[in-house]
This record gives sequence, C-alpha cells and structure tokens, in this order.
Amino acid sequence: MTRTRTRTFRPRSATAVALALAGGLVLAACGSGGTGGSGGSAGTAGTSTHTMDTAMGRVKVPDHPRRVVVLDTAELDSAITLGVRPVGSTHADVKSGFLDYLPRDKVAGIKDVGAMLSPDLEAIAALKPDLILTSKIRHGDKYQQLSAIAPTVMTESTGYPWKANFQVHADALGRQAEARKVVAAYTAHTKQVVAALGGPAKAAATDVDTVRFVEGADIRIYGRKNYIGTILTDLGVGRPAVVDKAKDGFSYDVSPERIDLANADVLFHATYGDPAKAKETQTTSSGLWKNLTAVKNGKSFAVDDQLWFQGIGYTAAGKILDELRADLAR
Repeated sequence: MTRTRTRTFRPRSATAVALALAGGLVLAACGSGGTGGSGGSAGTAGTSTHTMDTAMGRVKVPDHPRRVVVLDTAELDSAITLGVRPVGSTHADVKSGFLDYLPRDKVAGIKDVGAMLSPDLEAIAALKPDLILTSKIRHGDKYQQLSAIAPTVMTESTGYPWKANFQVHADALGRQAEARKVVAAYTAHTKQVVAALGGPAKAAATDVDTVRFVEGADIRIYGRKNYIGTILTDLGVGRPAVVDKAKDGFSYDVSPERIDLANADVLFHATYGDPAKAKETQTTSSGLWKNLTAVKNGKSFAVDDQLWFQGIGYTAAGKILDELRADLAR
C-alpha cells in the first residue's frame, strides 16, 4: 500500500456535494461544509493525511478519521473488529438490520443509511463523514457521488479477498497496529482448532462441504475462492472433489435432484431467504439428502447464514472457528 504523508486535509464543501448529487438529490441536510458536529471531525483543516492506492485510484484520507460511514457488511465487520464505531452503515437484507452476530453494544447508535445495494446518499452526506469505506463491485457506479461527500476508499471486490481488504480498511482507519493483533489472534485461533481436531493430518483426512440454499437461485455448493472457503483452507481440512468444479472457484450450483454431489464427511448448510422458496424444505426432506454420508452419520449442521456467509470479516471468523471446533470435534 503506497502511503504519502501530506498536510492540510480539507473536507468537501456543500457545493461539491450538491454538484455530485445533482440528478435528483437535494442535500437539504448537508449544512454549510463538511466538518463534524459537536463530536468534532478528523476532517478539519490542518489534520494530517496520507494517500492510499485504491481500486479507484489514489485517495487522500485523514490519518485518524472520526466520522466513518461503511456501505457493506465486510466494512462494518472490519470497523467493529478494529475498535471503530461508524457513524453510519447500510443494512443487509435481513429483518434485524445490522447482522445479528455483531455485538449489540458495538453497533448501537450507528445510523442506518439504507439498503446495501441502494445507499441513501442524502443520509450519508447529512452525517458529514470524513471517510467512506466500500468496494468497487458494490458501489463503483456511485464513486463520483460518494467521493464528493468524503474521501472514499474502495477495494476491488469482497468475499474471497477479505484478508487483503481488511488491511486496506485498517490503513484507511489508521488502525494498522490493531490489525496486526487481530491477524495474530486469528492465526493462533486456527492453530487451536486444528489441535482440537487431532492435528493437521486428521483435519486433512476429514472432507468438509458447505451448502447454501438461496431464495431465487440454485443451491450453492461452495468452492475454495470465497469467504468460508478461505477459513476452511486455513484449517487445512479436506474438501470433496465437487468444490473444484466451482465456477471461478466460488460455487458449483445444483438443483435439489443433484444434491448428492454435496456428499462429504461433514456438511454445513445455511439458508438465505424463505426455506421453501430457497428449496431447503424440498431438498432436506428428500431421499438423496438423507442418504448423504454426513446426514446419515449425524455430521450435518445447520448454521447461521448471516454469520457464515454475510459477515465477511475477522469478528465473524472468530465465531465461525468456535463453531467449527465444536462440530468437527464431535
């Protein structure tokens, strides 16, 4: 990450914000300038800054931002993990708003700025942030509007590169030292889980599969190049051959009639949306499902979709490792 120290960071003016959002948005709540309210802002003149290389080019950000807005679940996990409470965040497509696995006291007071795929730009601007975190794959089309509100740091994608993205988030937040401690703790945690499973050889001899039932889509047998796949790789557990058929390494999608391809020693499955519409009900009541090795041996475990597939960060990973240890060591 290229970092160039500079000085005199100045917030975006209300005029710049209005120009960027012209096309229908009226920023009535922007006030006169981008400095913070009574709580102060790291975006005041004279605050030191550094320049980062991002998916959208070089961006100057404050060294210690105080009013951060995050626009996806991975960025929210990163901020909370690093001890930063954002002033605003989008919500996931869940009833609870922010994902349930996040500590309630850590997300209390965070302003909801809309759905993840359609953030409310007026609400974001009204918070007068000095930093916005998201990814190009989610909000690249809104970069100009967002960067007119505040310095916007985008990673290229989400999911599989979550560890590299975390380092970008830490750099943007000025929390590199905290990030090193988080990574070290995660590494130690994985070693503890492997030891609990009987060591590397025994872990590698156990084939583990992950299946996600998704409303409006086929059933996903997850490959190696996704968030949960990286955690399983870190543990060194075995994976069934089907995962190597995954498109771009992400997932191999099947109908209920092909669920036998998910056969493994241990199976973890989650559901996004209505179980009936996601074909979970149909699939798990079928003979093919009941004949899977993991199901017959009592090694099939239903897990929380929010935690295993939507969280995407070190706080989620720590909880997933605890569940893997409990279930795989049975």
